[in-house]
Amino acid sequence: MSKFLFIYHSPMTPAEAAPPAPEDMEAAMGEWNAWGAKVGDGLIDFGTPLANGVRVSPGGATAPSQLEVSGYSLIEAETAEAALELAKQHPHLNMPGSEIEVHEAQHIPGM
Repeated sequence: MSKFLFIYHSPMTPAEAAPPAPEDMEAAMGEWNAWGAKVGDGLIDFGTPLANGVRVSPGGATAPSQLEVSGYSLIEAETAEAALELAKQHPHLNMPGSEIEVHEAQHIPGM
């Protein structure tokens, strides 16, 4: 099994979006929870929304992130293809302008 980091992109972070109606939030979370149930024991970290990203450069300079990162999840899957299939079925993609990046965790050299 390999670990895969799902990085969620959307045009705005959850904090920037208009607050959804409670029934819309409940429906959306129901879709996310159903997806998590499909992943099962492979869901290592359900993740959380992210906001206010900051880039740190050598020397300590900082600047706001230019990426539209809005959240993450960490899963375990047999293959990259299996992880991609889970991403293709993810409810995050129901939001206009959203994408998911899938990155396979690599072993640290020398460890």
